[in-house]
Amino acid sequence: MTNKAAAIELAKEIVQLDLLRDEIWESFLSVAGDHAHELLRQVQNS
Repeated sequence: MTNKAAAIELAKEIVQLDLLRDEIWESFLSVAGDHAHELLRQVQNS
């Protein structure tokens, strides 16, 4: 696989991960509600 092809595949994976992140974030917001940002920061900092 050439560097360009590898880069394209990695870019596709990044896009897929970004879409998945958006889906997870929406689910998280529906569960955590108004405290979502605060809870995320607490988990990130622990």
